[in-house]
Amino acid sequence: MCRCSLKHGTLVPVSDARFYREPGPAGRHTAETRTRSVRTGRGAAGGLSMLLSQLPEDVLYHILSYLDCRSLSRLSQVCSSMCRFASRDAVWRRAAKEFLNTGITRSGTDMYPHIPLKDRVKTAHNWCDGVCRRAVPLRWKTKLLPWLQLDGDALYLSLAADVGAYHLRRDSGRLQRSPFKIYSGHRGDVCRFVLTDSGLITADSDGRILVHSRRSDASVELLGHDQEVNCLDCKDGLVISGSRDRTARIWTLTSTSPRDTIPMYDRVWSVAISPTLSSFVTGTACCEDSSPLRIWDVERKCVMEWEEPHDSTLYCIQTDGNHMIASGSSYYGVVRLWDKRQTECLQFFQLSSDQVSSPVYCLRFSSCHLYAALATALHCLDFRQSPAYIR
Repeated sequence: MCRCSLKHGTLVPVSDARFYREPGPAGRHTAETRTRSVRTGRGAAGGLSMLLSQLPEDVLYHILSYLDCRSLSRLSQVCSSMCRFASRDAVWRRAAKEFLNTGITRSGTDMYPHIPLKDRVKTAHNWCDGVCRRAVPLRWKTKLLPWLQLDGDALYLSLAADVGAYHLRRDSGRLQRSPFKIYSGHRGDVCRFVLTDSGLITADSDGRILVHSRRSDASVELLGHDQEVNCLDCKDGLVISGSRDRTARIWTLTSTSPRDTIPMYDRVWSVAISPTLSSFVTGTACCEDSSPLRIWDVERKCVMEWEEPHDSTLYCIQTDGNHMIASGSSYYGVVRLWDKRQTECLQFFQLSSDQVSSPVYCLRFSSCHLYAALATALHCLDFRQSPAYIR
């Protein structure tokens, strides 16, 4: 049984303890009181000890929050009481923030409060080691440039000029084959779209950007690009778009004209806004004078960059809001995982065959699934279990 000793205000583990009875109301030891305390050491220098589980809950939570995941896992095997305490989110929160894709963002927000943090840390080891199962939940015959978004138990997928909303089983990640809603209104193919709390923002091959209402059929057009819009992101009313016209444009939902235009000197394939709204990431085609993956602050200054190992164009990127970036490249359906604390690629997965090469047009991930849209299929990587590595 787990015990600790209180010596000079410090918790010390007890290994050789002699039990004694608690004193009664008059200060004497009574036979009726339960044996629950121990005295260790020699003579009067011995310290008073007690069971670890007898500490107040807030004190115990504070102590356990300093343990790493290995120590917490071992502690949970001591007894049922410690297992109960060591399985609560308050204990795992500090450790979870250091792992990839646990749902704890840099600002401390929990993206997946319905999933125990202990389970998310276990799954995070699979993300880091590249351990997952592969499946193809949806296929189509015509080669397209699809895009997708996740929203709770729904997956939104663009096919040609329409965007379909599909029910998604949260436990297994399986997709219902028929959409429960379809968004339309574009003449050209929808290249990119992004979800907001009340709307759906779509962009097509003609350079048009439409803001759809998710509660009605109304839509508003944003004017600016004159060529294909290749990428789009939106957070808290701020919209960033990148186009074949070699510009990135900054919009607000309160105006139909761009707030700012940034010349990129190359086709912009991907953008992502940071959760703090202070910076955004751009992915461009490789060129001699600049790296393809760059982070920009709001003053348009590059603050961090990585080199793509095979000089492939980055079609899409997503961040977990903390340490991880996932990117999709232009050849053989390659998905890469990056740790922002490291300079080299962490893991990679080839989704298409060597005979049929397809770019990863879009990828999105939850706490345990990664979905990637290729030219003729939607791929899924399940990181909940521990099968053989996928390369």
